[in-house]
Amino acid sequence: MSTRPHAPPLRGSLPPEGADPAWGGPAPDRATTPLSERDGTYLRQAIGWARVARDRGNRPFGAVVIADDGRVLAEAWCNTGETGDCTGHAETNAVRQLSPVVDRDTLSRSTLYSSAEPCVMCAGAIFWSNIGRVVFGIDAVSLRVFRGERAEQRDAELSCRDVFAASPHPIECIGPALMDEASEPHRGFWKT
Repeated sequence: MSTRPHAPPLRGSLPPEGADPAWGGPAPDRATTPLSERDGTYLRQAIGWARVARDRGNRPFGAVVIADDGRVLAEAWCNTGETGDCTGHAETNAVRQLSPVVDRDTLSRSTLYSSAEPCVMCAGAIFWSNIGRVVFGIDAVSLRVFRGERAEQRDAELSCRDVFAASPHPIECIGPALMDEASEPHRGFWKT
């Protein structure tokens, strides 16, 4: 991803307060994890990359990896529609950018921010890269409300937390967070 467009601000309207999942998204009362200002800033950047992905004709997922000193190590979006590569998820694209150039010790102190809960494949890439912390937006269960039952939109129903729990090194996992904002790029995208 040599040319990186600027992540645009999120746009669109949110459902009315108290709406139910019938509007095409997770229930607004679904519990979310409170975030620090720093985590909120970077998670919003990942959500912005999800919008870029959608605008480019891809599935709406984005990721940002930040070192403990605040350096941006990688920014990525899902590019499966553009490339035809089924492994081109935002998190794996971010890991591909940084793993050849950032040492594992730095990554162990870094945070990957993902617009959505990482899938099993992405959780595996996070494990193998040695990234020590993950913060995500919409959770996989809520995302399935958008995806529906179409076979080509389904995922392996295994939480990233299950993958991280099997790791011999600790991987802190925080989320879901900023659910309304993280849900926005998915509204109207998935076929039902």
